[in-house]
Formats: sequence, C-alpha cells, structure tokens
Amino acid sequence: MNIQRWITRREPNWRRLDAILQKIEKRGLKSLPSSEIHELASLYRSVSADLARAKTQQVGATLIRELQKLTSRSYSQVYQGSRRQEWQAVAEFYLWGFPRVVQQTWGYIAISTGIFVLGALIAWWYAWQDPSFLSLIVPEELITMVRDEHQLWMGSILGVEPVASSNIMINNIKVSFNAVAGGMTAGILTLYLIFYNGLLIGAIGALVGLNNLAYPFWAFVFPHGSLELPAIFLAGASGLLIARALLFPGQYRRVDALKYYGFQAAQLVFGIVPLLVIAGIIEGFISPNPLIPNPLKYLIGMILLTFLIRYCGRTKIVKSADLSEV
Repeated sequence: MNIQRWITRREPNWRRLDAILQKIEKRGLKSLPSSEIHELASLYRSVSADLARAKTQQVGATLIRELQKLTSRSYSQVYQGSRRQEWQAVAEFYLWGFPRVVQQTWGYIAISTGIFVLGALIAWWYAWQDPSFLSLIVPEELITMVRDEHQLWMGSILGVEPVASSNIMINNIKVSFNAVAGGMTAGILTLYLIFYNGLLIGAIGALVGLNNLAYPFWAFVFPHGSLELPAIFLAGASGLLIARALLFPGQYRRVDALKYYGFQAAQLVFGIVPLLVIAGIIEGFISPNPLIPNPLKYLIGMILLTFLIRYCGRTKIVKSADLSEV
C-alpha cells in the first residue's frame, strides 16, 4: 500500500469529522442538522476502519495516535448522544406520552374501574345482609382477628418494612401483569381478576365496618391505595385492549389490531409500574406507621390522588412553530 497516497485520499474525511466534532463540542449535538448527524455516524465508521488499517500497516505512531483520539471523540458523541436521546424519550413518555394514552383509552379504564366497583358493591351488600358471606372471600384468620380480637393486621408490617415493601411491590406487579396477560384469554381472566379484587376489597371493607374499625382501616388503605387501585384499573384496561384486538379487530386485520391495541396496552403497563413501586413503598413505610396520625394519612392519599388525576389529564400544547415542522 502506498501510505502517502492513502493518507492524502483519507485525510479530507478526518478533517471533516474533526470539524463536526468541534461544532458539537462547542454547541452540543442538537445544534447539528439531521444530515450532519447521519454524516457523523458515517464518518465515525469510516475513520474507525482507517484506524484499524493504520495499525495493520504500521503507518506511524503519530498518525495512529491522532486517529485514536478522533475515534474516541466520535464514539463519545455518537453513543453518549444516543443514550441521552433514549433518556429524553423516556422523560418525554412519562411527561406527556403516558397521560396521552390514558386519555385515549379512558373508555377501557372506565369499564375496568366499573367492574371493580361492581364487585366491591356486591360483596359489601351481601356481607352487611349476611356476615357469614365473608368467609367465602376473606381468609378466616383475618375474620377472627377483626371480629374476635378487634384488631387490624397491618401491625405485622412494622419492623420488617423493607421486606414487606418489596413483597408488596412484587405481588402488586404480579397481579397487574396477570390482568394484562388475561387479555389473551379474550379478556375472561382480566375480568375475573378485576372483579375478584373488587369483591375482596368490598368484603374486607364490610368486615371492618361491621366491627367499627373502618376509620383506621381506610386510613391505612388510602395513602397507597390512591395509586395502587388506579394502577390495577389501568392494568385491567390493558387486558381489555388486547381482548378487543382479538375479538373485535374492526377495520384492521387481527394481527394489525394486536399491534395497534397491544402498543397502547404496553404503554399503559410502562406507566403503571412506577405507580406500583411508589405504592409499595408507601404501603411498607407510611400506611402502617403508627407515628403518622390517621388524618395525615387521609391527607396524603387525597394529595396523591389529586396529583394523579391532574397528571393523567395533562395535554401537551403544540405550538404553531412545531406544527410547521410536521
């Protein structure tokens, strides 16, 4: 290989890459037009190949060192820039994307919530009419503790908060994912899980009400339940979206309907996981804490629920300048 001729032929690429990198290092990656970003990636691959060839042909330590610096600078901008874009996409989703998909799927969320509420009302009504109904749903040891000992069971969390919090998170995420996966059973499993959880909360609510423990019980439930229950409703909506794609694809082919509604379901799932993690932390450390007064626990629940409602109602205002770019 004629080394001098090769250097002469390749040097314009090296100079061009150095010029682009200097621009990025002064003004940031966002200052580049899309054409130069593509050029950056192409030149990086080209110069990396030149470096490998220079090492093989032993063209000189000085040139190899300069090419190494150039490729190192390029790598930093190409891959760190990609990671920044990924994190920006994540932030964009949680700021605007999740509220948008919640608004787009509100009908499914309403159905999921209604099924839960129906189950809770049925269990509540039957339990008040006939307390023996409780034994069909509520574990016997809980009934005995509340009815005979006049105590709630939340004290078992105290002293083991980290472990309890982790177990609560895992259980809640498992229930939610089962509700989502239940969509593949044409929604039957999803409907069952949502309805059964409604029955359970309604029966337990009746149990504590019958034994005059409703106030401390709901003080325990409300701080974490203000996030946990909506997350379960959203999980149910995800399962119903998948069931919709299977049963009623409408104008789409079934496979295309699964892609469309499945993507919406996946977005809901990405949104509910942080809710369940936060709810698990609250349920482990705040809800059972006897040092926190019950009125404050109710206030925490109200603040979190209000925040969640306002957050899900967010809409991104698109400026006219943005529309001109579309």
